[in-house]
Amino acid sequence: MSDRETGSRREVVRRTLLRGAALGAAAPLLSATGAGATGPGGAPASRAASTPQAGAAVLRWLGTSGWRIGIGARTVLFDPYITRFTTGLFGPKGSFDAKTKLTTDLALVDRHAGRPEVVLVSHTHWDHINDVPHIAKSTGARVIGTETTYHVLRALGVDAAQISVVKGGEVLAFDGYSVEVVSSRHSRNASYSYFAPGTLNAPPHRAPRTISDLPEGDTLAFQVTVDGGPSLFLMGASDVDGRSAQGLRPDVLMAATPASTSTYRYLPRLLEALDHPATVVPVHWDNFEKPLASPPQRDPSIDLDAFVAEVRRLSPASRVVVPDYVTDFGGDMRALPPTG
Repeated sequence: MSDRETGSRREVVRRTLLRGAALGAAAPLLSATGAGATGPGGAPASRAASTPQAGAAVLRWLGTSGWRIGIGARTVLFDPYITRFTTGLFGPKGSFDAKTKLTTDLALVDRHAGRPEVVLVSHTHWDHINDVPHIAKSTGARVIGTETTYHVLRALGVDAAQISVVKGGEVLAFDGYSVEVVSSRHSRNASYSYFAPGTLNAPPHRAPRTISDLPEGDTLAFQVTVDGGPSLFLMGASDVDGRSAQGLRPDVLMAATPASTSTYRYLPRLLEALDHPATVVPVHWDNFEKPLASPPQRDPSIDLDAFVAEVRRLSPASRVVVPDYVTDFGGDMRALPPTG
């Protein structure tokens, strides 16, 4: 992990095995038309909680770019946006309300978040950080994010001792896994801009109350590597700092899908920088103002089918998995069989 050029023989063998599994897969677990995920033998994918073994990872998509990752008895969250309230973003043109009040469904968040020890935050837009203050305060989890994330969380009552400020380039060691922080970029709309840009270098004048009170605050990606298991590249927005990501070579890429073509060669640059991962998982293509009920409803501005087809064209050896909500997958993104 600390030496991108050489790596250990174990890592090389593991990646070869994973890529072989990808080449041998006949189809993705969930079709781009929204068919249900299946486990081995065509059995329905389990939605029950699983207890992963050492060196394994159990992955559960929380919608948008959010993930719950089980590593042994430990849980890591990435961009957990679970409450999902209406802002008008997916309504008729002109119905978006930037003054929509922030709200958290405490019981719903508790049910899906579990008891994480670490929460990774890519940036501070509401659909990535809204539920993080409650999770941090109710579980004591460590939150890793930018300086803006730090100031937002402090303003919302999170203890400073729980927050780790990072910029990109840090490699953090935990029991059973490591986290590499990667400088990244926010996606762009058709006008080459995005909602609520800006950063915080000091506490805000008052605690954030609306979605417009939460600036982007710079964007990060994270690579989580399980000791003796898979490496996972987690994205919160559809752009990439190719130079910062170069050489990471994850086993699984959670690739944010773009809503415009404003970013030059986004997908080719991403796949090339990460050396065409064995498994590619499109995320952030759903309507994140609808509840976490399957099948996911799509964001009408995103052509998921075209994105999947482009991944297959650019990286034919990669296996593409379009996930379903709160379904448990193994570290190679195969649906786990029902338990119990």
